[in-house]
Amino acid sequence: MSKIIPFKAVRPTADKVALVTCRNYDDYSPAELACWLDFNPYSFLHVINPAFVHAQKITLDKRFRGVAHKYQDFKNDGVFLEEDKAVFFLYEIETKTQSFTGIVAGTSVEEYRNNIIKKHEDTLQYRVELFKDYLHQTGFNTEPVLITYPDHKALNEWIDKKKKETAIYHFSTTNKEKHTLWKVDQAAEIQWLQTQFEGIPELYIADGHHRSASAELLWEQDHHLGNDNLNYFMSFLIAESNVKIYEFNRIIRDLNGHSKEVFLEKLSEHFILICKEQELWKPQNKFEFGMYLEGRFYALFYKQTTNNASLLENLDAQILYDKVLQPLLGIEDLRNDERIEYIPGKQSILTLKELVDEGEFEVGFMLYPSDISEIRALADHHLIMPPKSTYIEPKFRSGLVIYEL
Repeated sequence: MSKIIPFKAVRPTADKVALVTCRNYDDYSPAELACWLDFNPYSFLHVINPAFVHAQKITLDKRFRGVAHKYQDFKNDGVFLEEDKAVFFLYEIETKTQSFTGIVAGTSVEEYRNNIIKKHEDTLQYRVELFKDYLHQTGFNTEPVLITYPDHKALNEWIDKKKKETAIYHFSTTNKEKHTLWKVDQAAEIQWLQTQFEGIPELYIADGHHRSASAELLWEQDHHLGNDNLNYFMSFLIAESNVKIYEFNRIIRDLNGHSKEVFLEKLSEHFILICKEQELWKPQNKFEFGMYLEGRFYALFYKQTTNNASLLENLDAQILYDKVLQPLLGIEDLRNDERIEYIPGKQSILTLKELVDEGEFEVGFMLYPSDISEIRALADHHLIMPPKSTYIEPKFRSGLVIYEL
């Protein structure tokens, strides 16, 4: 049984929504940030980083207070409005190649704690505590956890029908995406949605493991104060067939003292190597890896040594770590080792090639993306994927829907 709740959302006024909403702060280059902040007074980026305009370096505590104050300024200036009652939303994102549609709702901290909402990634405690402090001091969240549910015929039919109704927002963004938001505010429709989710035994976190863990930590810290909003965290719930999973490719700064010849020889113990010369080769199937080294692409085909490997041992990202990154390249900590960096698989492999050719990195590896069934199976068995195993879309726009705490 999965519990979802409507909530009294805060959102931009319709005439300003295209100006207010923004991508994740980290997605912007310094030049883009400067441009948006200099020329768009309504951008939610002003709320996220209120010190930018003064080029200040301030403490986190002062920054969080600044975020809270700037958010309140936006509300006072009429940039945002608050729903007069608790509602759900249906949200659609259309890119050049794909359309994503999901339900914006509150999901239960208790169900997260009881593993009804399941996870497949580990978290860093300092990041969990940092975002918990952010939530505590700012009093709001605009970054929902992306959660998948098994494909559901009745919900699919409801979504198709709802999308024919008049939306409260329909706007385009400068990255050529279209965004549409419908409000679900009728009591009967809200009850029907809740009943449908009560029939779904488990939900799966696709993206947002730190955010959900921070919500739990904040609940542990403050729930005794009687704030019911802490019992839930905002989520974007989407059918598992409607997410797009990319790999994270890896680039490494050196060969850990190995010559190219020795490194290739050691790789051949576990992989069949085929030199592809200048062909921009990417893995086409599971257990295949691409490599770029000294101006050449290589196809690596894993020699499976046993049929008794566990789910985790059969994960491509784990295979690369177990057979290459840790034993050959000496990379123990995938999160914190400065010798390794990650490139989302949605970027061209030319990006990886250029970074290696420039000389800062010596070798790059391309992986085949995991599928949703693999992620679900790992979560069901309480197994944790290596860091940066998946890059999952869709990505929610900041400032579009706000959950106040």
